[in-house]
Amino acid sequence: FFFFFLFNPLPFSPSSIILFDTFVNILSHNLGEPAYEADVAQLEYKLVAGEYGLIIRVKGFNHKLPLLFQLIIDYLSDFSFTPAVFEMITEQLKKTYYNILIKPETLAKDVRLLILEHGRWSMIDKYQTLMKGLSIEALS
Repeated sequence: FFFFFLFNPLPFSPSSIILFDTFVNILSHNLGEPAYEADVAQLEYKLVAGEYGLIIRVKGFNHKLPLLFQLIIDYLSDFSFTPAVFEMITEQLKKTYYNILIKPETLAKDVRLLILEHGRWSMIDKYQTLMKGLSIEALS
């Protein structure tokens, strides 16, 4: 069981949070095929765009677990994507953000956290920023 937290040095703004969400989703997409064998071997990994950085969780009962972690780090260091993947992920994020906004309980939780946590951006801010458009160059 490995659990790593990589801090994000970007300044906090709705656009940087969206870019980070996009980055993590593209990274997960890129790992889908190469990490399939690890999935078959019942090794698990999860990449989460946390509030302050990237959370990498790798778990399983196998001596090959460090190889899975190394694969993730390799894809992280050699990050690349196509414009088609970028468009697909941003459309997926639009749907995800919208689905969060239409559920009263998740919207209420987001508003509560917005009030309690200094420097937090609301889901509404993130959704509006994403709907204005996101440039592929900003992620490159």
